[in-house]
Amino acid sequence: MLAEVLLAGFGGQGILSTGMLLAYAAMAEGLNVAWIPSYGPEMRGGTANCGVTIADGPISSPLVVEPDTLIAMNQPSLDKFAPAVKPGGLIIYNASLINRPPQREDVRVLAVQANEIAERLGNVKVACNVMLGAYLAISGVTSLQRAVEALPKVLPPHRHNLIAVNKEALAAGARLAGAAAGGKAGDVPQGSG
Repeated sequence: MLAEVLLAGFGGQGILSTGMLLAYAAMAEGLNVAWIPSYGPEMRGGTANCGVTIADGPISSPLVVEPDTLIAMNQPSLDKFAPAVKPGGLIIYNASLINRPPQREDVRVLAVQANEIAERLGNVKVACNVMLGAYLAISGVTSLQRAVEALPKVLPPHRHNLIAVNKEALAAGARLAGAAAGGKAGDVPQGSG
């Protein structure tokens, strides 16, 4: 098993911490993991992305150049990274901030109103974990429970008050992905959204 995931968006959207959460959850499953962050000097409001590689064997390169999954939180990230997704891969995009969906016919696509879902939960900052919940439900690379258990490791102690809302965000994303696939989360239809 090899999963190469690229998460991308604006700085301040939680891209790096969500990537770290995925990495910790996969490590708890006994898998090998590489997490490589990248962000512009602007930090908040600038660009941020991270690559997470998960494998049941050795990882030959930690760089995610041709991801099998892209989680895009904004339009510039989708425009930049969607062409790199491997044919047969998956693009999950934040339909709250992206008004031009990917035009690829050779990948599966899932639109998630991540910001709206996060706002309903009471904190727009958990939008990225809504996306992660959807990815976990579709991919099965690790369980939602492992991600929930990893939250205290990823969030600093002064943010542990946000564990409950992050747990809700993960679950909401997983439910949405399951519903989009007609109850079979591993079967997201091509071009859905």
